[in-house]
Amino acid sequence: QVQLVESGGGSVQAGGSLRLSCSASGLTISRNSMAWFRQAPGKEREGIALIYSGGDRTMYADSVKGRFTASGDTAKNTVYLLLNSLKPEDTAMYYCAASRWGAGSWYSKYEYKYWGQGTQVTVSS
Repeated sequence: QVQLVESGGGSVQAGGSLRLSCSASGLTISRNSMAWFRQAPGKEREGIALIYSGGDRTMYADSVKGRFTASGDTAKNTVYLLLNSLKPEDTAMYYCAASRWGAGSWYSKYEYKYWGQGTQVTVSS
């Protein structure tokens, strides 16, 4: 049984930083594509970062490129998302996703087999 458990969310002021974690069980992050998504109230779930090969390769959405950094620790079977220079528009529920179906784009919410429960990030101005 696959489980993804996110943690690290919270409330910060604009310009601040947070580090999100996604601990995986039931699958190996080095053998599965892992991704971070976010969903703000009233908006679609948005793919923001893709992690290959346990963190050796990453891709980012333009909205977070240069501010967010994804990584992985294969020994802990955990992926991370470091959020820097946070803006109020980054306020959302952040989700970890794993294991692509392989039929669509990495940033599509329909592309992943497994999801975590999410962790809330709130950025105040």
